[in-house]
Amino acid sequence: MKFIESVFQKLRNHPKRVVFLEGTEPRVLYAAAEFVHLQLGIAVLLGKRDEIEAAAKKINVSLKKILIIDPETAEDLPLFVRRLASLSRYKGIAEADARKIVTNPNYFGALMLQNGQVDGLVGGATSNSGSILRPLFQLIKPLAGIKSISSCIILQVPNQEHGENGVFTFADCGVIPNPNIDQLATIALESARLFRQLTGATPRVAMLSYSTKGSAQTQDTEKIVAATALAKQLLFDKKQLGEVDGELQVDTALIPEIAAIKAPGSPVAGHANVLVFPDLNSGNIAVKLVHRLAGGEAYGQILLGLDKPAADLSRGASVHEIVGVAAIVSLQAIEYRRLYPEQGAGRYDTVPSEAHAV
Repeated sequence: MKFIESVFQKLRNHPKRVVFLEGTEPRVLYAAAEFVHLQLGIAVLLGKRDEIEAAAKKINVSLKKILIIDPETAEDLPLFVRRLASLSRYKGIAEADARKIVTNPNYFGALMLQNGQVDGLVGGATSNSGSILRPLFQLIKPLAGIKSISSCIILQVPNQEHGENGVFTFADCGVIPNPNIDQLATIALESARLFRQLTGATPRVAMLSYSTKGSAQTQDTEKIVAATALAKQLLFDKKQLGEVDGELQVDTALIPEIAAIKAPGSPVAGHANVLVFPDLNSGNIAVKLVHRLAGGEAYGQILLGLDKPAADLSRGASVHEIVGVAAIVSLQAIEYRRLYPEQGAGRYDTVPSEAHAV
């Protein structure tokens, strides 16, 4: 069974509500319809109803059991305006200016997520990362003990000899340009935690570098060594299942024969399934190379460290990948409900009535 099929299977027992920010984008319309068809949960599209209906009709997509919300006419608009104005960042803002911000789908969706009206958020199919991440970082608080928000991508490659039957987590590939020691350690722990949740397998985290176990000694490699030590300590302190090792070159992390030469005795080398990159350049380049040249399936960016599940899509994401990302975010929400039951239920726990759907 493919990784994403196992996610779908788990989610069908606990369907969730996902808001898709770009309601008129054809790929998003197809993905929302497929999300509902697969019985994964409720899809909420943001945008003007007539424009969404016209876009769906043009590509022959059914909007049955899909909720459409126009931020400009939504019944929650006054509530969200008040919420925005209550934030210290927006103290003293004029109501008209607050309304203009809130009616931006990216902000409206983030407020829905914050308010518990949806379980997860997916955006970025037509927008740059900054326009998706900014509202989330402003409106959604980080998890307790998390200082930096980061991201990861879940990849499944055809060669199942590597990773966990071909499944990997790559991090951070989308948020922190040049992570420091603390940030690298947090990225390692949070990406390992998600990998464990999604696959049930033991995370084996490789802290990647151009050096293996001191084969080169520079300021850059020393940072990876320090981050590895901190990640190991945090893993122990939090009693979190997994192994971390570094610094490791990527071939050492993946290939047992090379690991036996370069890092004998390592609990991770040769068998890594979570790859933590030293910076955003290397992480983003690597994930796109594997995705496009190795024929891997890529699901992300899944945001790490927010107390509500959200994802920032690649603008090149396919329909299948968007559905997969929505499912992963929804599966995160199940774990969040277990860990943080005070989040409670929102207004759209059941399929919307015909009065709200088309």
